[in-house]
Amino acid sequence: MENKTVAVVGGGLGALSGAIRLARLGFSVQLFEKNPTLGGKVNEVVLKDYRFDTGASLLTMPSVINDLFNFAGFKRSDYLDFVPIDPICRYFFPDGSVMDASADKTKMKAAIAQLSPNDVKAYERFLKYAERIHDLTAEIFMFTPIHEFGKLMRHRHFRTLFRLHQIDPFRTVHQSVSRFFSDSRLIQLFDHYATYNGSDPFQAPATLNIIPYIEYGLGGYYVKGGIYRLINALKAVACELGVQIHTSAEVEQICHDGKRVSGVQVNGEKIGANYVLCGADAVVAHDKLIDGHQIRQKKLNRLEPSLSGMVFLWGIRAKHPELAHHNTIFSSDYSAEFKQIFKHRKVPDEPTIYIAITSKADAAHAPTDGENWFVLLNMPYLVPGQMWEKETIRMRRVVLDRLKQVGFDIADQIEVEQIYTPEDFSELYASNQGSIYGVSSNNKATAFKRLPNRSRLLDGLYFAGGSVHPGGGIPLVILSGKIAATLISENHDRSKEA
Repeated sequence: MENKTVAVVGGGLGALSGAIRLARLGFSVQLFEKNPTLGGKVNEVVLKDYRFDTGASLLTMPSVINDLFNFAGFKRSDYLDFVPIDPICRYFFPDGSVMDASADKTKMKAAIAQLSPNDVKAYERFLKYAERIHDLTAEIFMFTPIHEFGKLMRHRHFRTLFRLHQIDPFRTVHQSVSRFFSDSRLIQLFDHYATYNGSDPFQAPATLNIIPYIEYGLGGYYVKGGIYRLINALKAVACELGVQIHTSAEVEQICHDGKRVSGVQVNGEKIGANYVLCGADAVVAHDKLIDGHQIRQKKLNRLEPSLSGMVFLWGIRAKHPELAHHNTIFSSDYSAEFKQIFKHRKVPDEPTIYIAITSKADAAHAPTDGENWFVLLNMPYLVPGQMWEKETIRMRRVVLDRLKQVGFDIADQIEVEQIYTPEDFSELYASNQGSIYGVSSNNKATAFKRLPNRSRLLDGLYFAGGSVHPGGGIPLVILSGKIAATLISENHDRSKEA
């Protein structure tokens, strides 16, 4: 084990993914999580008879999780059951129309035909266009550490590098979606996928249209028992491989001599390590954990954070068969919503409302006559002058009024409630200005080149998580851990040879 010690900062998906791979590669790994439970934003809450996932609610690219289990020497099916979701989401539009979106192409085309017959062919063309972006970009932008020049210049990447124009980087998401569809409802539907990585469809490059292909072309899944079962499974695998997990153990500092890391300080005690894998937000880590690099701090703090959110966990003592597992109730003025969030950085007058109800798939998550509602609203990141206590009261009223308009008068059905604001995201998960997805992709530089997985300032320091390459969302965060662990292992092998 000589010189093969790693301290992992945080217990989110990226940190767990990296820790598992490093342990499998023969490193001695200690993981430190400041909260009492692992998972970061992927967590769970139990309020009386209601159970809630608090973060991600849909799983895509399950092959990434299968790959992690296979690498670790375990069978994913022994730990987790993935259930296809159909419909993937039920959409409620401002004009009162409703549409079920499906990864089943026949069902999806039928749903579009009912909504807008002229756009069925447009959907087929859009899906082929999005698939082409996926085929050209997946290897280079998801699975390759693009900040490592030697890896980027491998022969198999030349096809993408010489055909960048085909990944539609110069238009915005909205501009490209509008080229395909004539119906404003379908434009709104496909625009909203930019929010999956915390970005604005009116600013983010159209290359992000890869996201709907991942969902409709490859499928969406639910983890039986709840998404938090994934964290439990990864914890079990990590422990089996010898990872030492410390919860309620806040890393106060990443120790270094100005050139190379030497470990971490936890609760006033220095824990020595040859490598540090930081799963905390990279911007916050440079602000609070890494001393002596003010120029880098200032540069990182100029980057625009992603969307934040406001979450209502509601235990509803009633059944609503008109709602699906996943539901989106669109705002009547999508453009105004994003202008308020990103340009004015204020709480929108009328937010899009997302509702996930896992009791539709797992009856045990709510009483027999109830449902567990996870309600998420798009919110701006934290800036001075916002009054979240006041805005929470206002948003609660706005949401209940909008739900009543759609036909769900639930104000008197709410039995238990818990609320999270961007301030809570900042405090609980040390996210940059309360952002959920790290840095936004509202310009080409951050969309195509998120923060690197290897520090250029300190030897031995590496990063995983949604704030760094390849980005946010369950599969990409897990891949960030894979990339970081691979870089650490390769660095260690080179240092042995030197």
